[in-house]
Amino acid sequence: MANAPVHVLNRIRSSYQQFSEKEKRIADYIISQPENIVHSTINQVADELEVADATVFRFCKRLGFKGYQAMKIALASELVNPIKDIHETITEDDSDMDILNKVFQANINAMEYTREIQNEKTFQEAVSYIIEAKQINFFGNGGSGVTAMDGQHKFMRTGVISQAYTDTHLQLMAAAQMTSSDVAIIISHTGMNKDILEVVDVAKENGVKTIGITNYAKSPFSKAVDICLFTVSQETVYRSEALASRLAELSIIDALYVIYSLKNKEASQEALLKMRKAISRRRM
Repeated sequence: MANAPVHVLNRIRSSYQQFSEKEKRIADYIISQPENIVHSTINQVADELEVADATVFRFCKRLGFKGYQAMKIALASELVNPIKDIHETITEDDSDMDILNKVFQANINAMEYTREIQNEKTFQEAVSYIIEAKQINFFGNGGSGVTAMDGQHKFMRTGVISQAYTDTHLQLMAAAQMTSSDVAIIISHTGMNKDILEVVDVAKENGVKTIGITNYAKSPFSKAVDICLFTVSQETVYRSEALASRLAELSIIDALYVIYSLKNKEASQEALLKMRKAISRRRM
């Protein structure tokens, strides 16, 4: 969308772990003092942080802007019209329809903000991984396991070998049997789940390409996987952030599935026809 808002701070937070030390210094400064950026020149920011002007310029380019001025304009707009909380506060006085509208709007916002922070290069790398994969397995615990099962359900339609694992022991067993020709898509909302981190370790020991989906850029999980795709969500009294991010996670996997299907059109169509024929036996 040509007029889609550009959320500078969300972009920085989601990509933070991928930055160099100098870039993290710039990122920390922008997040902590965005007003100073709006009222400063690139030279002033560079002097303040003791980095070269070119370093600040390249940082802005990395965020997807043409330069410092473009980033500053987007940031200024964000400060004037701050991002509305992803979840409007739901109160006990709300009517049923008020709650319905707030929940729907929250889901829409979560998906829009998640789409906004996606890094084009990173997403394309994830696509290249799955296109070349002989097998695509999905891993997730708890609520993330639901997303993993949805991923298997989608990719089964393409004809590629795929499984979803939600049990810790089965996850480790499956990861141990995968090879460098395979891809593991691993979902961890917090990026702090010890069991999931062990799955990543086992998969990488076997040379498996790993794609992570998480809400936290600064987490052990985002550091451990080869490629990480991020979601944006926020917790409220009546709804956890993990639940809020579910639709965003599903949308990321859905996008990967659609792209894979388009790039493997004949095989996907043949697999889908076989599945429909088999399922039709259950219909009266």
